[in-house]
Amino acid sequence: MPAASAILMVRPAAFGFNEETALNNYFQSASSTDAATLQQKALQEFDNMVATLRSHNIEVLVIDDSPLPPKPSAIFPNNWLSTSPDGKLCVFPMCAPNRRDEKRDEIIKQLTADYIVKEFQDWSEYEADGRYLEGTGSMIIDHDHQMIYAAISERTNIAVLEKFASSNGYQAIAFIATDAQGRPIYHTNVMMALGQNFCVLCEEAIEEEWELIAVQQLLETTGHSIVPICRVQMNAFAGNMLEVKNKAGENILIMSEAAFQSLSEAQKTQLEKFSKLLPIGVPTIEATEGGSVRCMMAEIFLERRE
Repeated sequence: MPAASAILMVRPAAFGFNEETALNNYFQSASSTDAATLQQKALQEFDNMVATLRSHNIEVLVIDDSPLPPKPSAIFPNNWLSTSPDGKLCVFPMCAPNRRDEKRDEIIKQLTADYIVKEFQDWSEYEADGRYLEGTGSMIIDHDHQMIYAAISERTNIAVLEKFASSNGYQAIAFIATDAQGRPIYHTNVMMALGQNFCVLCEEAIEEEWELIAVQQLLETTGHSIVPICRVQMNAFAGNMLEVKNKAGENILIMSEAAFQSLSEAQKTQLEKFSKLLPIGVPTIEATEGGSVRCMMAEIFLERRE
């Protein structure tokens, strides 16, 4: 799949432990730290990440979160917003009611003012009947080969997935992925990261052998070398990576410091064949909200207006 050459990030105004998302995100952990301190730490990690990305010549569009209503998970825009290389801008149905406030018209308007949007799709209507599809958290999209990989969970409804895929000319590859306790992985992008020529995959999480074989075969036939990770590495967010292209045309694989430290030297060497590795520390964000650097970046595939 093509690597995006620009990303959108939302600077949080009320970061904190989201009790609504914690119902099915087992990567979250409640903290005794007070809200003001959590917000300050999250801002420091966010600003450091933006500065690090820009220092590596990566284009970053930063949008400030609106203070009201408070949106503790606003730092993860990729769950409600996605773009595609053919000019589509899509908005998605969100599971947690307090995350639906993240879908702000001014963000849509800014993107359509700065970039060429050929088609706008809003799938939010499925929220009314309790069916969700949380963007590129739920879906790992291979735009080159028109395939979507998705682990089914409360946040990734198979019927909405298949409707989205068929409406956009994609094939949906759905499977069940679980943690060590047998609980569904809440988002596909914590156990799978797809680059142009590789895929980081927690094979251990896909327990049905036929489903794993199907995923492996599709990845291999589309030219992706598989870099397997285990559940322990997945819990360190080693599946939550994103490959982007900087202004010099270099492929850079963004991951958290925790993810980087969890990888073996052999895994790092394998990944370095495809991309320059860029680890960034976001420990407060990971522990409190159960998402890592990939969740913080919404890819902008759209063509910039003159």
